[in-house]
Amino acid sequence: MHYFSQAAFDLRLEWGMPAIAHLAGDVDCIVIIDVMSFSTCVSVAIDHGARIYPYLRKDASAREYGEKRGAVTAHFDRRQGSAGYTLSPVSFRKIGQGERLVLPSPNGSAISFRARETGAAIFSGCFRNRTATAEACRHFQRVLLVPCGEQWPDGGLRPSVEDYIAAGSIIEAMGRESCSPESLAALAAWQHYRQQNPGLLAECSSACELHERGFGEDVALCLETDCSSLACRLYDDYYAEYLP
Repeated sequence: MHYFSQAAFDLRLEWGMPAIAHLAGDVDCIVIIDVMSFSTCVSVAIDHGARIYPYLRKDASAREYGEKRGAVTAHFDRRQGSAGYTLSPVSFRKIGQGERLVLPSPNGSAISFRARETGAAIFSGCFRNRTATAEACRHFQRVLLVPCGEQWPDGGLRPSVEDYIAAGSIIEAMGRESCSPESLAALAAWQHYRQQNPGLLAECSSACELHERGFGEDVALCLETDCSSLACRLYDDYYAEYLP
């Protein structure tokens, strides 16, 4: 069955890991969007010249994976005041040029890891590099945007508004005409928030979780728009600056 493929359109959008399983085999480019916080971590790290290795599990295998690549592994838990790197984008502000880091997460990182099998070009996008990501994707005809969402305690997908609106912001910057209805809906959501009150995203569910855990600074960083000029592309098994 191909009714869900959006194949009649160059620009397509679908949620989470199922998007990779069901739509990614027929596109040239995939943009993975996990605003709070994987994609923002990747953007901040690459702005500082580091490499980020996505991995799908937070267990001992992540450390083994990193050791084989000469990379350290980020702490599995985001804890206030913890030393080293975590899924807190603020923790990447001091990462050094050339550092290699494995960054496991069940959403953006796991989806990036699985997407490698598709053969498509893979980018990590967020608010802070939306225009740079759009510019990089203009070289590809068939583009799939994947807002990652979050997970409920039972492991089910919780669609997250910040990923959806960030996808819409990238769609706007791409300026494509052949957009699926799913893509156009995300575009409309972005345009509404941009025109009405973009600050409302600071009160979305994911942001409230981070505020409650003491990571309000992460929320502000994740919602910065167009402050990075670098697109983040997955080269084999690591994200680095996209060089056309």
